[in-house]
Amino acid sequence: MAFSVKLLGVRGTLPTPLTPSQREDKIKQALQAFIASPQASVFEVQEFMSAYPAHLRGGYGGHTSCVKITAGNERLIIDCGTGLSQLVPELADTEFKEGKGTMHILMTHFHWDHLIGLLTFFPLFIKGNQIHFYAVQPELPQVIKTIFQKPFFPVPFEKLGGTLHFHQLKPREPHPINGFTVSPYQLDHPDPCWGFRVERQGAAYSHCVDTEGVRLTPEELGPDLPLYQNVDLMLFDSQYTMQEITEKVNWGHATANFGIDLALSQNIRKILFAHHDPFASDTKIKETSLQVQHYYDSMRRLYRKNNMPFNDVQWDIAREGMTIEVKA
Repeated sequence: MAFSVKLLGVRGTLPTPLTPSQREDKIKQALQAFIASPQASVFEVQEFMSAYPAHLRGGYGGHTSCVKITAGNERLIIDCGTGLSQLVPELADTEFKEGKGTMHILMTHFHWDHLIGLLTFFPLFIKGNQIHFYAVQPELPQVIKTIFQKPFFPVPFEKLGGTLHFHQLKPREPHPINGFTVSPYQLDHPDPCWGFRVERQGAAYSHCVDTEGVRLTPEELGPDLPLYQNVDLMLFDSQYTMQEITEKVNWGHATANFGIDLALSQNIRKILFAHHDPFASDTKIKETSLQVQHYYDSMRRLYRKNNMPFNDVQWDIAREGMTIEVKA
């Protein structure tokens, strides 16, 4: 195994926690389905729940963008949405509690849904911890200092216990970071936003969230084409359906069909679709996956009709908590 990728937050724009009534509805639906099963009297609850559809069982998650990449004791974090809070229990009784931890965080851009998790990330507040931030944008230090000040937050930047280090990355160049090789490439977003190609031991992961996908051909992508070429796993923005995206041009988000096109043309082995619209219910997201399947099947038929080689692509809708092993 080269490394693993864990999705800590897969929503976009706003956190979307389930309301109490929504949770009750999910429980009711599950109980009704269990009772209606002809094998209800002999079914084990866990066995039933394992077979119960994921979008009804637990949904896709409500935390905003955050991804953890690990290999042994080496760790990278990409973006600091509310999903960053999912990391807190894991770090609670580690060297970070004693002020002896080191964290490496890559930032794609600085919209609030990618920053807000920092405000309650306890390693920042403990003296001795070393937190390294990386971004292409030169304003990285000023952004972090701005959110830690009144009236946005009661603890000013100067009072943070941890030591924060800021590193500006050169675009489209490889950078060794904590055992990984990280190369930033520009995404299609109204505000400057950079995706990351993360490599280790021949395996490659591409982080392509907050992109509109307006460039799809090698000619259009130009110097950013390597972000997509021969990737083992890609996380791709699919906030909108094809109908919605025509109404939201230049909003900086894509549709899953664009990701399928890239995967087929650039030899991407597996793709996960993320950055779900905060107003999309779990049921709507599930319905979107049926549209993706229809498009994928139509592309397979088109390739074969034209005697073009078709390399099967594994794809799925990203769910909070998913862990994927990335191998060459």
